[in-house]
Amino acid sequence: KAVGGDDGKNFEEVRYEGYGPGGVAVIVEALTDNRNRTASEVRAAFSKYGGSLAETGAVSFLFERVGLINYNSDKVDDDLVFEAALEAGAQDVESDGPTHNIYCAPDDFSVVRDALEKILGEPEIARLDWRPQNTVPVEDTGAEQLVKLLDTLEDNDDVQRVAANFDIADEVMARLSAGI
Repeated sequence: KAVGGDDGKNFEEVRYEGYGPGGVAVIVEALTDNRNRTASEVRAAFSKYGGSLAETGAVSFLFERVGLINYNSDKVDDDLVFEAALEAGAQDVESDGPTHNIYCAPDDFSVVRDALEKILGEPEIARLDWRPQNTVPVEDTGAEQLVKLLDTLEDNDDVQRVAANFDIADEVMARLSAGI
C-alpha cells in the first residue's frame, strides 16, 4: 500500500475525518503522492455509502490515540500476557477470544513494544492506533452501508488505516458476511 521505491515521488501523510451511516465516526489515515486524488476518492466513498466528510478534528475527539500491540491468544499464555504488559508499562489489556490487545500511551509505545517482544516474541500487530472512547450501535441497513464504506476505504491503495466507533451485533455481522 503506497510504499514505493525511490521513484522521485513525495508522499505525505493525510488524515480525513467524517461520519458514516448511523452517525458512526470514521478516521481515515492515508499516505499519498496526490492529496487531491485521495481526498476525492475518500469523499466519493463517504457520499456513495451515506456518510459525509467533516473538518479535521470533528471526530478525532471521540477517539483516544494509543499504542496497540496485538498477540494471538493461541501463541501466548493469558497470565503471561497480563504480567508482561504490567511489567512493560502498558495501560490496558483486552483479551477477547483469539486475541490479546495491549494498549499503551503513544509516547511509551516503543519501550512497551520492545519489552513485550523480549518476553512474548514478535507481535501480530504493533502500531499507533485510534481507540474509540464509545461505540455507536448500528442496525441492519446502516450496518450494510457502513461495512461497504469501510471496505471501500480500506481497498484504496493510499489508505493506510481506517478507524471507526461502531458496534454491530454478531448476528447482523453474520448475515452480512453470508450475503443475506
